[in-house]
Amino acid sequence: MGSELGNWALGHWTEEGFDLFENFPDLTSPLWAAEERQLVPHRFPGHHIPIPEHYLQEDATVAVETRAIMAWMEKNPFVLGANLQGGEKLVSFPFDAARPHSESPAAPRPPDDDEDSEQPEVHETPDHAVFRWLAISYASAHLTMTETFRGGCHTQDVTEAMGIVQGAKWRPRAGSMNDFSYLHTNCLELSIYLGCDKFPHESELQQEWENNKESLLTFMEQTHRGIKGLVTDQQGEPIANATIVVGGVKHSVRTASGGDYWRILNPGEYRVSARAEGYNPSTKTCSVFYDIGATQCNFVLARSNWKRIREIMAMNGNRPIRRVVPGRPMTLRERLRLRQRLRLRQRLRERMRLRRLNATASATGAPTAPPPSTALPVPFSSTTYAPWSQEPPTAGTWEMETETEVVTELVTVTEMWDEGTGTAQPFTTAETYTVNFGD
Repeated sequence: MGSELGNWALGHWTEEGFDLFENFPDLTSPLWAAEERQLVPHRFPGHHIPIPEHYLQEDATVAVETRAIMAWMEKNPFVLGANLQGGEKLVSFPFDAARPHSESPAAPRPPDDDEDSEQPEVHETPDHAVFRWLAISYASAHLTMTETFRGGCHTQDVTEAMGIVQGAKWRPRAGSMNDFSYLHTNCLELSIYLGCDKFPHESELQQEWENNKESLLTFMEQTHRGIKGLVTDQQGEPIANATIVVGGVKHSVRTASGGDYWRILNPGEYRVSARAEGYNPSTKTCSVFYDIGATQCNFVLARSNWKRIREIMAMNGNRPIRRVVPGRPMTLRERLRLRQRLRLRQRLRERMRLRRLNATASATGAPTAPPPSTALPVPFSSTTYAPWSQEPPTAGTWEMETETEVVTELVTVTEMWDEGTGTAQPFTTAETYTVNFGD
């Protein structure tokens, strides 16, 4: 069958009417909605997004083949994937879904007279540079995919003679297998269109194999580019489902059941962190080189007291806990405030000590001075004071007094929220001390 009759659209649908490539759950829509509400990554994950519940119901319109592929992906920790198709000659990479224009007030709106104002915007993945590297590695090794004089198979060349294109720019579609693999698993998956003939004649198969053989081998070699390693605890036990975070890339991968991981990255130097629930995170610098061969980057995590912290947070309604970042230098204003608080506390302790001494002396019958008088001065009279032979007043003539002092401190300190990492947020706290004097 010739290319004029065998484009990419043929053979996509099953007997039940499902397009298997577009029958996967749409995970881009909830991700972008969470990004507009600034919930990523603290409240909504930017990776390994769970499958919606309605998609997993028995009466959901999901093909049997699609469920089998999803279970296969979740069972095996794939690193790099490709689905081979025909009817075109190019390599397509995520995102395949087009992001609609933001409806938030802060988002810039297109002008009314713009002809493309109703067109959805193309949103790149956090690993856009990696996807382009992978796509070019295949297209550049293909014998005819990057030839400029051939043009496109059926229409104009959408790849601009590069042989690669982002799916949303070429043919936007939601729920593709490429987007699902990227947002739900560790796998980076691309669509490779082998040639213009969807169903080539058997006499053409040898030439098609020669066109794509070197490209397939080069593409598979890219699994050995980036970083790899093990994440263990201090006893050497592997930690499963630990998160590997690459600085500057808002997409992470997780370790397999054996604590091992693989992360495809372009050549460069990266700050990589390993995080796991119940453990303190660990960060190191890992370098990726142009030569084939992933850089070994292992992590050893120490246990933390997060389990107890989570129990305390659950008892307090899961409210965030404020804490001062250890090791952060204090500013001059903070040091002055701290000195004022220490001096105030020292005066309170001294005042309490003196009043307790006075109360103890009064209880044991020791002579005490009369309280200062607030009356106006009167002329001197010898009858005002008792003669020297008179006994001093007893302790019973004075009544015990209980005094309460309430001291309120207003202190401005700068603390960090325990949720995620962010800038310091100043706030004002009020500390109230109640001191009771007397028995």
